[in-house]
Amino acid sequence: MRLFVALYPPAGALDDIFAEVGRLRVGRAAAEDVRIRLVDRESAHITLAFLGDVDDDRLPEVTAALARAAAPAAPVPTASPPPAPEAPGVPPAPAPPVGPLRLRLAGGGEFGAGRHSVLWADVHGDVAALHALAGRIRSELHRAGLPYDGRPFRPHLTIARPQGRLDPEDVAQDRAALDRYRGPAWPATEMVLVRSHLGPRPLHHRLARWSL
Repeated sequence: MRLFVALYPPAGALDDIFAEVGRLRVGRAAAEDVRIRLVDRESAHITLAFLGDVDDDRLPEVTAALARAAAPAAPVPTASPPPAPEAPGVPPAPAPPVGPLRLRLAGGGEFGAGRHSVLWADVHGDVAALHALAGRIRSELHRAGLPYDGRPFRPHLTIARPQGRLDPEDVAQDRAALDRYRGPAWPATEMVLVRSHLGPRPLHHRLARWSL
């Protein structure tokens, strides 16, 4: 099964960012039936860790590792674990934050270009604590011998994939508009383990959640 760990913004934050998406050129093009992929509101999330394919029988190990990472008194390893081949330089688990993280969607940008372009909203607020949480998750997954994507953590919320069907100048204008965007602040009170099902319309099934 294909797994990732995520934060889901509350309804108010999603209302605000999707209202902004509707004002963007990419949003207007999608409303006019241009084949542009907008992210479905129900699946909009901030990825904390991507595990990829995990054997079904290892799910208890995954949930145990994530429970340790989310615990207010999560143990911090006394020594850094040896770096995994797929993720060199994994640091020891950072100390957990106290209380929920205060975050907001603000700013944004573009990954890739042309058919591989992805527009995203940036994350502001308690970003240092968010990085610490992501680091703690990776450390616990590593200690359990579980797979995960070791690329640098870059918190963001994907909003659209223009797929080369929008003029590059329009995409540039959307990037500029996102750069000016400032959404409402909200508390991140839980993290969620999600199973994703690929296809023309990807489906997300929330398997477990932990309070932060």
